[in-house]
Amino acid sequence: MPVPDIIHVSLMFLVVYLLASSSICNAQDVRRSEFPDNFLFGTAISSYQVEGGYLEDGKGLSNWDVFSHIPGNIKNNENGDIADDNFHRFLEDAEIAHSLGVNAYRFSISWARILPRGRFGKVNRRGIEFYNKVIDSLLLRGIEPFVTIHHFDHPQELGDRYGAWLSWLSPLMQVEFVLLAEICFKSFGDRPFGNCSVGNSDKEPFIVVHNMLLAHAKAVKLYRERFEPKQGGSIGIIAHTHMYEPLRDVESDHQAVNRLLAFTGSWIFDPLVFGDYPPEMRQYHRSELPRFSAEETEYVKGSIDFIGINHYSTLYAKDCIHSPCASGGDHFIRGFAYTTGERDGILIGEPTGVDRFYVVPRGMEKIVDHVSNRYKNIPIYVTENGYSPPLVPQAVPNLLHDVDRIEFHKGYLAALARAIRKGADVRGYFIWSLMDNFEWAGGPKLMQQLCDEMDVLHFMKIQPRVVYVPTRMNKTK
Repeated sequence: MPVPDIIHVSLMFLVVYLLASSSICNAQDVRRSEFPDNFLFGTAISSYQVEGGYLEDGKGLSNWDVFSHIPGNIKNNENGDIADDNFHRFLEDAEIAHSLGVNAYRFSISWARILPRGRFGKVNRRGIEFYNKVIDSLLLRGIEPFVTIHHFDHPQELGDRYGAWLSWLSPLMQVEFVLLAEICFKSFGDRPFGNCSVGNSDKEPFIVVHNMLLAHAKAVKLYRERFEPKQGGSIGIIAHTHMYEPLRDVESDHQAVNRLLAFTGSWIFDPLVFGDYPPEMRQYHRSELPRFSAEETEYVKGSIDFIGINHYSTLYAKDCIHSPCASGGDHFIRGFAYTTGERDGILIGEPTGVDRFYVVPRGMEKIVDHVSNRYKNIPIYVTENGYSPPLVPQAVPNLLHDVDRIEFHKGYLAALARAIRKGADVRGYFIWSLMDNFEWAGGPKLMQQLCDEMDVLHFMKIQPRVVYVPTRMNKTK
């Protein structure tokens, strides 16, 4: 899957206080004192999912603009032309974040708003001005910007010309990304100090990830040589990381867990820390998995200052090398493992509104332990974690005060605190998301998430002021 890059720059911190009770997670008490003094408690959004401002102020067409306008691609043929209208209402959104008491705010840059045609056109100064206003509005409220350079959307022209991240014969997309990164460093870094209808979904991810890792490493090299001495920022990378547990207490399923962890997060992190793909992948992918040249290894290795993990849930893993599996588990791109949320008719955790996202707080402790141990305690940020309520009648009574979501975060924060007590260098936790948003191919998610996350405020006791802010997702045809 695409991997967002983040520029993180230190600003100021607020004090956050936590309370606790218990419910679906059977969560233990968790308090602010269990986290480091400078720990970031934030919320997150991404450009295409909230901005709107479809082609305003010089923005070009992105791949998601084009994809969402093709009938049948998006549920109910919706699109993100308006989404949450964040492009026009970013000041209001910054104030909402401030009212929650968060001290960090993760948002992404729309590549097509900065470089509408990539390097084939000019820099859109009005796009630069927009994001400068966003950053200024956050700083004014004492909120630390946590900026994602690339979160799935890129100028459509790059796809039309050479397939975007699938460009394999030449490093064209890497050149494009480094240009975007350089513009972002210059413009924003000085304030503080599966199923495919075409192609081969088993092999193309190798090309995409390899291109993105090289692009990331080149951008980091540029930053460290030309910008870091004056700006003092840090750069990391994010991967989505389920945790896995063996379906059966047999060695082959334990090995399946190890492969799945390697074929997900370690696929991204190993090259940037150690200079090559995980040995668990090399064992099975000799010809398909790309090789780094000696020159590439030199600038790829060590090209992250921190690791970002998007973690929501845990699944059971079953080996598919030495035992038969359902269709799909035998694919080498999936680590030759079958995953499920059920064992002997019992779910691994309470179901949510998202398929295969179960409430398993212990998975947070386990995945942080794994990342911390494998990468010698490199700083970690939990860049996404959140809860989507099941849309069933019996869940309605809990939605008004959002009891289940509050207990979800309490359970996961308690697990995170346990990992920190054991020595993991975790520096932040970001709730996804600040508001209802356009959920990619799933279309708008109208689940009162903005108000839901404000109810988390009762649990966190960040500030005493609680106001009702209605959902404002705009549905467009």
